[in-house]
Amino acid sequence: MSQILITRPHGKGADLAEQLSQGGYQATLFPVLKIDYLTPDNTQLTPLLNADKIIFISQDAVKALLALKPDINTKAQFYAVGEQTAEAIWQAFGVRAAVPKLHDSEGLLALKSLQQVDGLNIVLVKGKDGRATIAKNLKQRGAFLNNLVVYQRGPVEGNATDWLDHWQSLDVKGIVITSNAAVDAIFRELGAKQLEWIRQCQFYVASARISEYLAAQQIDSANIHIAAGASDSAMFTCISEGNIMSEDTKPTSQLADPKATPSSSTKANAKVADSASATKKDFAMRQETNQKNKQKISKTGSLALLISLIVASGVGFQFYQKLHTQQQANLLVNQLSADNQLLGKELQAVKVAQQTLQQALFNSEQKVAASLAENADNTAKQLAAALQRAEQQTYSLNPQEVTSLQRMAEFKLWAEHDYNGAAAVLTRLDTLLAEHPGTGAIRQAIYQDLQALSTVEPVAIEAIYLKLHGVLGQVDKLVFNAVALPQEVDQKEQHVLSENVSDWQQNLANSWQQFKDNFIKIRQREDIAIEPLLTEYERHLIQQRLSLYLSQAQDALLTKQASIYFTALSQAEVLVKDYFQHDEALTKSTLKALQELSKEQLNFSPAITLQSTEQIKEWAK
Repeated sequence: MSQILITRPHGKGADLAEQLSQGGYQATLFPVLKIDYLTPDNTQLTPLLNADKIIFISQDAVKALLALKPDINTKAQFYAVGEQTAEAIWQAFGVRAAVPKLHDSEGLLALKSLQQVDGLNIVLVKGKDGRATIAKNLKQRGAFLNNLVVYQRGPVEGNATDWLDHWQSLDVKGIVITSNAAVDAIFRELGAKQLEWIRQCQFYVASARISEYLAAQQIDSANIHIAAGASDSAMFTCISEGNIMSEDTKPTSQLADPKATPSSSTKANAKVADSASATKKDFAMRQETNQKNKQKISKTGSLALLISLIVASGVGFQFYQKLHTQQQANLLVNQLSADNQLLGKELQAVKVAQQTLQQALFNSEQKVAASLAENADNTAKQLAAALQRAEQQTYSLNPQEVTSLQRMAEFKLWAEHDYNGAAAVLTRLDTLLAEHPGTGAIRQAIYQDLQALSTVEPVAIEAIYLKLHGVLGQVDKLVFNAVALPQEVDQKEQHVLSENVSDWQQNLANSWQQFKDNFIKIRQREDIAIEPLLTEYERHLIQQRLSLYLSQAQDALLTKQASIYFTALSQAEVLVKDYFQHDEALTKSTLKALQELSKEQLNFSPAITLQSTEQIKEWAK
């Protein structure tokens, strides 16, 4: 029963292990990588709101983004590299994603809906240090691409040498690998003993790209099996087909037997082998053919020697039997001499054949070495050309993308008065320009614009509105300014004379007072009603008018009309002063609130000019 080692990160290999167990294999989970989620800032997450297309590289990208709970445009078109990633998108966002037939970057780029993307906003949700194939191709097609890095992979704690010692003790026969990062984690700092053992194992990889990366670790292509993708079903099928041979049968035995028929997995792996590996195989076959020819010649010489010995023995027997016949003895000597000469000629022919084979072998080695050197030279030239093309692509900047971002910043500034949004767009533009040389002047102007936008203090519209609402709620409780009539006083008789003689002084004073009172006549009319200054209807109208001014100030605040706001507050303050009692606590607090509201700085349209606009116009000419 073969022992299969699954190196996928924690939580991703359980289903495959169960399928292998049911299929008669022994499966061991041994993650060599760990996934760490990252926390992008709001500026990096903002493009998700306006995205036309959103691409997810892996399940980890979906889970890491879901953990951030971002605002995302679910009406955008979603893409997934594989079926499991598409299922994760459905579970996380309730959206069906498009999946290519070939589960890799090339298959995704071949989708028809990603061919015409000029001017579209595309967000690529990926891991750190991933392949740049998708990003480069979509930028070349004219898309506005935003790379959103939400996770990173790294080797788990431990020594790769200790891992291999443990795997060897488990008698591991096959290893499942689904990423280049796993290859790096396994082959770091291995000794000669560990390398010799691991190169005898069978490797089951998720793509041809991983196969090529693994072959660079000097793993024989015959030991590498490529699955139809990274899914559990594809990997199980690859393992099943790759283990048709028994465990005792090694790929070297098939190569040694020219009549042996290679298995289907060996044929598939032969397509993945590079030109250097094919050249080494041809060289090995030539050595094997030469060795066989050498063995045939050696057998011919041995057969000749054996025949000569037999003949010599027979002749010797006759010599001893017919010793008396000298003539026959002479004939025997002559015969032996002839046989010896013949044998010497055959040995000389063997030496000549051996020298010929050695020369042919030397010539073959020279041709193989020259071929390898030529292939290495061609590979180096192709690599240099590819690097040069990549550098040219890296430093190519799309003027349309730069101009579009600048116009978006101006629109948010002048049309929407969204200063934070304008700053976010300019920051995104600066990030794009940072990857390209010769944009220092534009970036300096962008920094000036960002500094100017940061000094703008937003108007606290909500707080002012709530203060107005509080004043409006106290209008019905204000006390009107009315005349206070004195209470009626009972008239008592004053200056009445006393009959007591001892009160003569008081009586004299009272008599004098009565005398004076006779010269002044006070008349009282109690039958006339006193009318108030304001009727109830007029009071109601004044309260309604005050409420109207306060409501008008609220509307002006929401519509950002500062002049109407201050005029309404001024008229409301005049009404309070003219018709309500000033010594009342509620009136005092109302006047104080109106005065504070009149001092608010309502600068809804600050004068800001973007310096980067002129710089970009000059650059785009």
